Amino acid sequence: MKLATFRRGEAPARVGRVDADGCLRPLYLPGGRPADDLLALIDDPALLAAAREGEETLAMDEVALLAPIPRPRRNLFCVGKNYRAHAREFGRSGYDSGPAGDDDLPAHPIVFTKTPQTVVGHGARVWDAAGVSAALDYEAELAVIVGRGGRGIRRTEAMAHVWGYTILNDVTARDWQQRHRQWDLGKSFDTFAPMGPVAVTADELDGGDLRVRCWINGELRQDARTRDLIFDIPTLIETLSAGITLLPGDIIATGTPAGVGAGFRPPRFLARGDEMAIEIEGIGRLVNRIGD
Repeated sequence: MKLATFRRGEAPARVGRVDADGCLRPLYLPGGRPADDLLALIDDPALLAAAREGEETLAMDEVALLAPIPRPRRNLFCVGKNYRAHAREFGRSGYDSGPAGDDDLPAHPIVFTKTPQTVVGHGARVWDAAGVSAALDYEAELAVIVGRGGRGIRRTEAMAHVWGYTILNDVTARDWQQRHRQWDLGKSFDTFAPMGPVAVTADELDGGDLRVRCWINGELRQDARTRDLIFDIPTLIETLSAGITLLPGDIIATGTPAGVGAGFRPPRFLARGDEMAIEIEGIGRLVNRIGD
């Protein structure tokens, strides 16, 4: 099932199912109340199962698509250097927090977080950070949405805890990442986590083998498959949950492939007006521009 969180005009946010024709069918809960919070439906699978479509059908160009979970309940979990080619390009870039020129692959998942206010939806402008950063970069990623929470989840059981998937753009201020020798600050500027355009339930996709692509102003920069992850989804869930209780609705960004701006010689960072388009098969296309 594909689900979207959207707003029509000045009306409150709603949740709807995206049908095979790409149209929205708003969902209603038992008693006729409009579904307005995907996180609540993830928290309570019985509530999602009981939701029914209304008679109205909306075209995508009639609505503004918000992030599937517009305001996560806590920080997003993110994984760094999780594709071999990207780990190597980033190690050579000079922006890594490790030794300059480091070409080693990580022995264990590298985890950092992005704050909830980084999240924006499809079509939203990403802050250009004028006067704050001069090295904005893009990172196309598959994001996992946790369904059933827990601690100490074994990798053999991990996929039973996955509710679904969406796309996340891990926008990064590389100069802040380099200067502060850690990743949270440069990853957590306002609007630095475009997400969407929809969320897809796990029964419809094999998250272990999806094509991930990113275009900047129409130029293909990133192109890989999630089967190339160094640490796969079950390993990430096992690692995160070893000491942290995962909650329904938690978001895990699984890492980005090679082709980021910092990996070019010279770097090709983002500028005001640039368009970032990320496509993951089975989910859709997330498009955002750099602006105010």
